[in-house]
Parts: sequence; C-alpha cells; structure tokens
Amino acid sequence: MNHIKYMIIGAGGTGGALGFYLTVAGKDVTLIARGAHLDAIRENGLFLETGHGGFSVPAEACTMEEYSARVEKDAGECPDIIFVCVKGYSLDETVPFIRQTAGPNTIVIPLLNIYGTGKRLQALLPELTVTDGCIYIASEIKQPGCLLMSGDIFRVVFGLRKDTDSRTRTVSMPVLKLVEADLSDAGILPILSDQVERDTLRKFSFVSPMAAVGASYDVSASAMQPDGPLRQTFISLVEEVKALSDAMEIPLPEDIVSINLKIMDDLAPTATASMQRDIKKGHQSEVDGLVYEVVRLGNQYQVPMPVYGELADKLGF
Repeated sequence: MNHIKYMIIGAGGTGGALGFYLTVAGKDVTLIARGAHLDAIRENGLFLETGHGGFSVPAEACTMEEYSARVEKDAGECPDIIFVCVKGYSLDETVPFIRQTAGPNTIVIPLLNIYGTGKRLQALLPELTVTDGCIYIASEIKQPGCLLMSGDIFRVVFGLRKDTDSRTRTVSMPVLKLVEADLSDAGILPILSDQVERDTLRKFSFVSPMAAVGASYDVSASAMQPDGPLRQTFISLVEEVKALSDAMEIPLPEDIVSINLKIMDDLAPTATASMQRDIKKGHQSEVDGLVYEVVRLGNQYQVPMPVYGELADKLGF
C-alpha cells in the first residue's frame, strides 16, 4: 500500500485541523461533519487561522449518511484509516457508522482526551484493529468553516496496545508506518509509540487536572500559573493520577508534576479546557471521562483520590 485513504470523524478543532494539514499535503482525506460547519466547508473550503495568518483549502467533507451511501455503492471507497476526533460523549454513536464504512483491513485511530478510549472502542469493534492515541493541539471552531489554532504545537501520538496479538501487529505496523510518514509530510509531528498506554495517560495527567480545576473554579490557566491554592490543587490532582498510574502498572515519569507545571506555565494565560468551555455554555461535556472516571478508577485500584473526589462532587458526580 502506498496510498492511504483517510476518513476523519469530527471536523472540529482537532479533526478539522488534522484534515486541513493532510489535505494541504495532498493526502486523500474525507472529513465527516454536519450542520452549518459542513455547509461552510462545502461552500468556501476549510479555513485555518493561526498566529502566522490563515488561508482556506478546498476540503472533501460530507455527512455520515453520505459516506455510508458512497461505500455501499462502491466498496473501494472504504477508508484505510479512520481517525476518530469526536468528544468522548459522542463516541458510542460513531460505532455503527464505523461498522458500515470500514473494510476488513481498516485501522481505527481514536484521538480523544479521555484515557482508555482505544481499548473501549476495540471492545465495541472486535472485528477491526483499533489503536490508542491522543493529539496535542490548541484549536477550536471559531465560526462555521473556520478553525482557530493557537500556538505551534501539533503532535499526534498513536500505537498498538501491548495486548495486540502478533498477527495483527505484523499486518498493521507497515500501515501505521505509512501514516507516520504522511503526518510528517503534512507538518504534523507523529509519534508512533510502542508504549501508547503510558503516552496517552501522560497527556491525560495534564488535561484532566487542568479541566477539573478550571471547571470547578471557573478560571483560566492564569489562575494556575502563579503559586497559590489553585496551583497546589492542580499539583495534587497530578499526584493522584501518578499514584493511580503506579497502581495500574503504567507508571508515569517520576517528575510528571514538574513536566506538567512546565506545560501549564507555557500556556497562554487565557487558555481553558474544552470541557470547561462546554460546561460554561450549558453544553454536554466530557466531565464523566475526564473527572468522574478518575474517581471510579481510584476505587477500582484502591487508590485514594481525595482532591479528585472533592472536585467531582463540586461538578455534580
């Protein structure tokens, strides 16, 4: 295989930016979108605005129903790679669509904030290969058809879990190597990880505490950057995730607190987590997967989670 057909479910801040970069690089990409955002992409292309300027690119985009009809008419339209870039609460509704459109050799790469998504999705799609993965980017929909990307970080981490059988690994790794090359061609930093459980948990150890503090106290990064009670709360949450990771035998770096404080201090002071923004708007949010699930895992592995428990209660657990 030297030509990969990509389908990206979700054309928001993460999936849209991923599709934009891959499209600019000349890759075969179809975005799954809906509503006014889809209409704007079809009419004017997908616009990406960064601190260096912005421009639009004609992007292939359609609804789930349209893509399913395309595959039903021609099995050759099945994607080789499906990137899943939806919010955690929308994950289950992607499963029937993936079943309808995937071919027998399609690989599914979820890029969500919630830890353990790949393993959960694999259980729902036992007939397919599902990796784990996460994405590092600060991007959101500014208006229909237009994405706003803050900063220059764009990194995609993906890989097969340790429980992947040898036959699947033999078949999948050459394809994942091609994905790695395509992402690199597109100017995205790819990390094809051989310890993807650890690497996705590492991202979660930052995103979850930041979202929990931000949403609980309605503050941005500026409140967690100087010394004070909210910075200490953030630190305590990271320490609780570290203790959980040790109990799960997926240990994070011993200096994970320092690593995450450096990330926090490098953020724009106005930065907030998408979970916090969704809660503030009264929208459905990822609070269950980003906060409540940590408390449940603490109970499962008998790891005390006093600060997570306090903030989970504050957020309605």
